[in-house]
Amino acid sequence: MDKLYKLIDEIRVYGENNSVPIMSRDTITTIQRIIKDNNIKSILEVGTAIGYSTICFASTGIDKIESIERDKERYDIAVSNVEKSGLNNISLNLMDVFDFNTDSKYDLIIIDAAKSQNRRIFEKFMNNLNENGIIIIDNLSFHGFVGKSNEIKSRNLRQMVRKIEKFIEYLKNNDEFDTEFIEVGDTLGVCKKKNL
Repeated sequence: MDKLYKLIDEIRVYGENNSVPIMSRDTITTIQRIIKDNNIKSILEVGTAIGYSTICFASTGIDKIESIERDKERYDIAVSNVEKSGLNNISLNLMDVFDFNTDSKYDLIIIDAAKSQNRRIFEKFMNNLNENGIIIIDNLSFHGFVGKSNEIKSRNLRQMVRKIEKFIEYLKNNDEFDTEFIEVGDTLGVCKKKNL
């Protein structure tokens, strides 16, 4: 296990040094706690990057984590990292998330990909949740810009932030999920499926 923790630390340092967007340690710890508290056994992760979060979540003793990454260079690094981890409950997919179709059901779906696509990804996979399933979305404060879109000079950034703000409103008003926003890392949205 020490070897695995050492690897996880090496991947984190590599990510930080090479400007790879990886989850903060607080965010990882929070999600690991959610996994344990809710007896999560299966995870779909949208956005593998270099496999840092994938390996952290797989190491909690879940049955399987299926992860999707569209960037070939990051995917290749993730494959290498997963091989080094020795974990056999990880399945990596190199493809665009909208080309990934599955009938599988998951206890937890983690969305950590293109922020402008949060709602489309959420709606694409929400029916792949098991009963009492959870969807987690990372980076909902988007580096502190969310809630300040009127002050942003850059048109592209302003449009992106407005999309996230609209998505947050969508989550708050979604009758199928109870959503809690956790101020950890760059803010997590934790959406628990209601049993209607």
